[in-house]
Amino acid sequence: MKNVWIFLIGLGFVFSFINGKPETAANVLFFDLQQSVELIVKLIPVMAFWTGLMSIVEKSGILNKLAVLIKPAIKFLFKEVENNTKAVNAIIMTIAANILGIGNSATAFGLKAMHEMQLVNKDKSTANNAMCMFLIINVSSIQLIPLNVIKLRADAGAGTPGDILLPTMIATSFSTAVAIIFAKYFERKGVR
Repeated sequence: MKNVWIFLIGLGFVFSFINGKPETAANVLFFDLQQSVELIVKLIPVMAFWTGLMSIVEKSGILNKLAVLIKPAIKFLFKEVENNTKAVNAIIMTIAANILGIGNSATAFGLKAMHEMQLVNKDKSTANNAMCMFLIINVSSIQLIPLNVIKLRADAGAGTPGDILLPTMIATSFSTAVAIIFAKYFERKGVR
């Protein structure tokens, strides 16, 4: 991946010189990088708060109680790991973070979930159905409250930054439902 980024940056420099606008590359390097850092600094408090809250939920035992409540859904979606408490808890934490629209915070939980699922995977060289389903749900990323987007819209001066709630909920619910249907279809056919 590092080589791809180096190639793309180099290509940008080449094209800026070919077009006779080398100042474009300098502007990107200095001005746009500064804006990127400012954006990250603005998102850190939101991510830190929700990551901390998720950690409290995990350590307080609430997560285990939640796992019992949604056991039928877990059993349907993740058959191979339904009895692995660590994997189920990590899956729930990841999905919860994605539902709240804080996908960056979900990364650590997602890695933990994949690690736990790999431990019970019979064929270590191939992802099992639970791992594929988990990845599909994360990629389709159902979001009920897209906190990061609302924060970005508020910072950009949107009058009502939360007016994206309903469209986001509809679009991501639809994409997740379609993803699960296709995953279950291919799971029944025995295709990975």
